[in-house]
Amino acid sequence: MARLLQIFGFLSVLFRGATLSFESLTIGGIVFLNFVTRGESNQWEAIHQACLRWIRRAAMALAVMQLAYILASTLILMQSADMALGDVSGANFVLAGILAIASALAVALLAGAQPPRNYAVMLVPAALILISSVMTSHAMARLEYRFPLGVVTALHQGATATWLGGLFYLLMAIARSPDNQFAGQLVARFSKLALLSVAVLAAAGFTLGVAYVGSLDAVYGTSYGIMVATKVILFGTLLLLGALNFQIARSPSGGAAIASLRRFGEAEIGIGITVILTAASLTSLPPAVDLKTDRVSTQEISARLAPNFPRLASPSIADLPEDVYAAQVKAFDAGTLSSASFVPGQAGTRPNTPAEKSWSEYNHHWAGLIVLATGLLAFLAQANHSRWARNWPLMFLGLALFLFLRSDPETWPLGPNGFWVTLEDPEVLLHRVFVLLVSALAIFEWRVQTGRVATQRARLIFPALVAVASALLLTHSHSLGNIKEEVLAELSHAPLAVLGIVAGWSRWLELRLSSENKMRDKMAWLWPTCLVLIGLLLLNYREM
Repeated sequence: MARLLQIFGFLSVLFRGATLSFESLTIGGIVFLNFVTRGESNQWEAIHQACLRWIRRAAMALAVMQLAYILASTLILMQSADMALGDVSGANFVLAGILAIASALAVALLAGAQPPRNYAVMLVPAALILISSVMTSHAMARLEYRFPLGVVTALHQGATATWLGGLFYLLMAIARSPDNQFAGQLVARFSKLALLSVAVLAAAGFTLGVAYVGSLDAVYGTSYGIMVATKVILFGTLLLLGALNFQIARSPSGGAAIASLRRFGEAEIGIGITVILTAASLTSLPPAVDLKTDRVSTQEISARLAPNFPRLASPSIADLPEDVYAAQVKAFDAGTLSSASFVPGQAGTRPNTPAEKSWSEYNHHWAGLIVLATGLLAFLAQANHSRWARNWPLMFLGLALFLFLRSDPETWPLGPNGFWVTLEDPEVLLHRVFVLLVSALAIFEWRVQTGRVATQRARLIFPALVAVASALLLTHSHSLGNIKEEVLAELSHAPLAVLGIVAGWSRWLELRLSSENKMRDKMAWLWPTCLVLIGLLLLNYREM
């Protein structure tokens, strides 16, 4: 139970992100089935059956995730607030979760019915799933304009599910199309639905942004505002990919055009899932409009982002104070810290000492040098100037070792805290996951670059891991008190995450697009550029 208390803040974002993703796949599939795949011929039957299988799987996964979230949240409340099961059972998240589970199971049963001819019936439980999601949104916590904000939230999430969830089923249907003309018919139908969804999504998102952010200074001065800005940037990237797909959809439906649409669609879905994860992270933050104090000013941002020489000398471990997280856990276990005041997933709000800030800056700057060198070597490898430059992925092994040793000085092997004990800290756990991801991508991409692996799936591991690691960076723990230092740190991390996401999916497109596609060469130079920019941003990271 103690470990669950410590990592719940991190897990809650992942739970919410997975729930929204499966919700989009479920609702998007039902909408796609009813409005895109209209037809009774044998050509449509195979597509209908494939859609129904994936709708059933998504609905079951949604029910499982909702059940897991209810159980974890119930245990947290019962343990930390000394509440009885009967008291927790009436909570809003429990009622919303039960509604979502019942509706998801209803969808699964309807999708598995033989023969399931009346697909429109599934729209009813799909609407109930959407309502259950709105019940746990920021809209229901507002004292003013609760109903209209709830309606706008439903439109926002429904449009997201129709577009991104439906896109998954479009790619699956194209793969099962008997010919290119049939695939072109599918694309034309979905394009109209996608255009309407994007318009609704943008309008609803703008309305919610005005309601929850409220002002320009809240965009850059609060954690919530920074995450909203990150979400908008990723949404813009999705619009760019969607525009490319729209142009392809309007071109003659040849095999090359359909293949390009599928490749861009893959990247669109991947970035879309990242946007959903960002939205899940927003639910863990109070709206910016409610935080009137401790906002970061433009002067503070300018001072923090001003170029300066990197810190290449590290302070001694002896200069570092006791880790605030470990001190909080000790106090909680000893009973000197009230469970009612314990915030799951939060590591405390003590300001970092100058030694801690210097240690962090040293870590970021040396990591920046490694990433910058990696990006420059990748440029050389792309230009075919040096054969030895193709070993550039091995630089990431040095980065992984550096992060393992330096990211958490209070833990093994440098600090006194044991390896397994410190995994209770969500920040340490996230750092360990990053180390494993960096190591894996280094090994797999090195084998690809040096010709040791030629299979298509193995070549996609590097871009997939880069995209996943960058998306996980957006789940970084947030301070509910909106401490300025936390906001400034997020202001530095958000661009790193966006560049990493662009790098991962541009490399993916380079590998997946045909050699005749003009965009392939542009993608080949985009991802090394992102690596270089990430290195430069890390070199300018500041905490003082």
